[in-house]
Amino acid sequence: MDLRQAFAANLRRLRYAKGLSQEDLAYEADVNRSYMSRLEKGASYPGLKIIGKLASVLEVEPAELLRLPPRKKARGR
Repeated sequence: MDLRQAFAANLRRLRYAKGLSQEDLAYEADVNRSYMSRLEKGASYPGLKIIGKLASVLEVEPAELLRLPPRKKARGR
C-alpha cells in the first residue's frame, strides 16, 4: 500500500469514527467536497496545509492520517 492509499483509508476511517459526512468534513476543513472525494479515493495528493486542516477537524495528529498499516508477517517463520 502506498502512502496515498494509506492516507485515503485513514481519512475515511477517521471521518466515519467522527460521524461526519464528506460534505461536513469538507465544510469544516474549508476544502471543496469533490476534492475531499478524490482524497478518499486516493486519486489526489494532499498538501501539508490540507493534511493539517483535516487533522484539526478530525482532532488527530497529522501523522495519524499518514500512518501505514502494520506489515503482515510471512507464514512459516
